[in-house]
Amino acid sequence: MRPLTTAALALALMALSGPAFAQLFNSAWSELKFEDCTVVSTDDFGSTWACPGLKGLPVLVRESERRFRISYGLTSTTEQAADQTLPPVNTPGEEIEWRVSNAEGSYKPFATIVKFEVETDGKASGAVLVVTKVAPGATCHVAYVDTANPDAEKLARQAADENAQDFDCAAEPEIIGTFAAWER
Repeated sequence: MRPLTTAALALALMALSGPAFAQLFNSAWSELKFEDCTVVSTDDFGSTWACPGLKGLPVLVRESERRFRISYGLTSTTEQAADQTLPPVNTPGEEIEWRVSNAEGSYKPFATIVKFEVETDGKASGAVLVVTKVAPGATCHVAYVDTANPDAEKLARQAADENAQDFDCAAEPEIIGTFAAWER
């Protein structure tokens, strides 16, 4: 039997990997600072802001009862994510990590990861990385990862890369890894 050459081995690995091999994912970041946002509405029950996102993609932030919701895109106000929040009191971090597909020369965001600080009984109880699918008509929470996991960022990126694009928004978001940020 002849030994495989390096080129033949590389071709064999590419064939085994299929389309996933060709799919490249990267991260890009944008800031989420309320001083850079426009107040859309405010009343005794909460506020809504329009904020700049990656490459001008709109970011909608809503707050009511000390719980925040974040949605994305031109249809952000009507997306499921506009009404999704974590059960305990929460506050988003000042950075949005965008998972971006570089397949076939495109630069298309398909998911975000935002760190939310949570509190229960009036005390900080942890932080959760919220993975959100970004797709017109299907923007919703995909997964929650407690930052107490030593590999929380890796788990969140893996959830985004492997699940976000095909995630059915009718399903419940998945809880990944060890979870203790609040009692479920």
